[in-house]
Amino acid sequence: MFYPAKYINRIILVLLFTLLPVCSWGKEVDTFDTNRARLLGHMLQQQLSGKHYGQKPTDDALSHAAFDLYLKQLDFQKRFLLQEDIAKLKFFKDRIDDALRRGRLELPLVGQDILNHRITQVQTIVTELFEEKIDPTLVESIETDPDKLDYAVDLTELRERWRKIIKAQVFTRYIGLREDDIGLDDDGKLLPVDEDTDAELLYQAKEKAAKTDHNLLKRMFEETSQDHYDRYLNAIARAYDPHTSYLPPTTKEDFDIQMSGSLEGIGATLREDDNYIKVVRVIPGSAAARQGQLEADDIILKVAEGNDDPVDITDTRIRDAVALIRGKKGTEVRLTVKKADGSQLVIPIIRDVVEIKETFVKGTTVTDDESGQTFGYIKIPSFYRDYSGKTDRNCTDDLRRELKKQNKANISGLILDLRNNGGGSLSDAVSTTGLFIKTGPVVQIRNSSGQIQIMGDDDSSVEYSGPMIVLVNRFSASASEILAGALQDYGRALIVGDVHTHGKGTVQALLDLDRFVNLRGMEKYIPLGAVKITIQKFYRISGESTQEEGVIPDIELPSRLDGLKSGEKYLDNAMPWDHIASATYKPWKPAPENIPKLQQKSKARIKSDEDFQEIISDADSAQKRREETQQSLLLKDLLAERDQLHDERERMTPHGAMATDDDDKKTKSLDEEIADDPYVKEGVTILEDMLGSTP
Repeated sequence: MFYPAKYINRIILVLLFTLLPVCSWGKEVDTFDTNRARLLGHMLQQQLSGKHYGQKPTDDALSHAAFDLYLKQLDFQKRFLLQEDIAKLKFFKDRIDDALRRGRLELPLVGQDILNHRITQVQTIVTELFEEKIDPTLVESIETDPDKLDYAVDLTELRERWRKIIKAQVFTRYIGLREDDIGLDDDGKLLPVDEDTDAELLYQAKEKAAKTDHNLLKRMFEETSQDHYDRYLNAIARAYDPHTSYLPPTTKEDFDIQMSGSLEGIGATLREDDNYIKVVRVIPGSAAARQGQLEADDIILKVAEGNDDPVDITDTRIRDAVALIRGKKGTEVRLTVKKADGSQLVIPIIRDVVEIKETFVKGTTVTDDESGQTFGYIKIPSFYRDYSGKTDRNCTDDLRRELKKQNKANISGLILDLRNNGGGSLSDAVSTTGLFIKTGPVVQIRNSSGQIQIMGDDDSSVEYSGPMIVLVNRFSASASEILAGALQDYGRALIVGDVHTHGKGTVQALLDLDRFVNLRGMEKYIPLGAVKITIQKFYRISGESTQEEGVIPDIELPSRLDGLKSGEKYLDNAMPWDHIASATYKPWKPAPENIPKLQQKSKARIKSDEDFQEIISDADSAQKRREETQQSLLLKDLLAERDQLHDERERMTPHGAMATDDDDKKTKSLDEEIADDPYVKEGVTILEDMLGSTP
């Protein structure tokens, strides 16, 4: 059946469509109740097996997937458990499905006992190691990729692993102290220090690292049986797909904050990922976006309040990380993050509210000096819609107004920029597509029963009918992929950018488990939390899913993230790409012609373009760093690497993001923002190729 966009159940679809962090629900449960845990496990299994889109059976295959995820969250970095511990835990590998059906709880409690025993031993090891001298001239290295490590055979090997971990921590703190306390020269290089100052800085670095490690171990040891059981249930949920999760009870305030898609103070959507806190999205107009250095896929390792000592948040629950990151407006939080290339960076952010105007559609025009032609440029940071009734402002109406404005400027072509747009309102993904086509389907939505709903545009008016391209990158997700995919299928626009978009083509629903407690006497176990569960998949009008593969551009451009395993396809247990029958639609006429020739001309320009060659070089360097996971523990090597990374970052521009002016810390105008953006420049030239105005 065909449903015009105006008939969408707007509140439900916006709720389901947004990329949500792993958040919490209701009020917190402080004590562990075995009977409550059994009820919770039974109810979770019932909801997942009956309502998940994939309809996975509760069998050994699901048990294996859940066990692997459970083991990752228990000790992902392999800093605590020994091989004998893993052997004991593997007893449960094919028994999780049976345990759920029988209400048995052994694995999370056995895992807690084993981990706490090892934490106690590591506390002793760490205390002893910090009393030993660290030699900065000793040539040795540490493996930084846990996937390339096995669990330690015995305590002797574990001690050696921690010796190197501590050495790396101390040197990292030392470099930070050199930067903050001694300072930098005009080129950003570390100022020299004398021998006494150097020794004092190393001593301070050691003291600070010791305090951080002891606090981390204390916090891990204090985690409750309920904490362990909650993460066990979440591992079971994530075995269905990466966007299905169990949300344990906590304060209602935290739930409301995280459901809004941002964290008070910095403006970033976060999720737990293998015991790390990972950035999913930076909210347009937020403090983090204005600062400019925090990016999607960054891993937050430490959090510091201003100049206070940082707190290590690896192996930390997301609600505890949130509590550290949030704060009063105007105060500074310093995030130590691991970037996609493996390097670390301390990012200072002044907490602030989101500047709403920065989230809105923005447009300008670009005039090519050689041809004299004027082209339109419009950036859509997100697909927003105000359902509160206070303003009724939405992405579609704002885009329509901007298109009318640009039509008056007599533009020869249009660049629609969806880079870093993580999604938003599904209704606006559909209605914005309608501004560029007459009528027809835009997206197909299939549920687990095979029923297909087609959503489309029934308004025959077209706000812009000229040539256009759509800029995307691997952080263009959900609603962005629906708009880009539909315009590509209609032949209405050329898609230009990264090798693929993010690839999230699923819909989630939030189910309050308390609603399903219908046995007398069970009310005493409320609250039980909630489950976020995948219930539908998106399909393009061509029948292809946007899931996993995303949207493949017609013309691919180099990216600094080339080679990075970023996107849906790289997540554990991601649902696969597939296809259904095509919807009935009429391609746009005239559609872009001779795409292979346009690709050839673009590739030829890239080879001689200094900006893109620099981007390719940066991507190659980043890929080499990702592959070279053995980190030198020679202090002079670390200092040289620090200077090299500083030089690289100085010449990098976060193209497609809301940039800031380093001189006055004010947000740049849109014209300033895109003036040196090579992707916009290439977009203009591609439009000229389409118009036949370039040789």
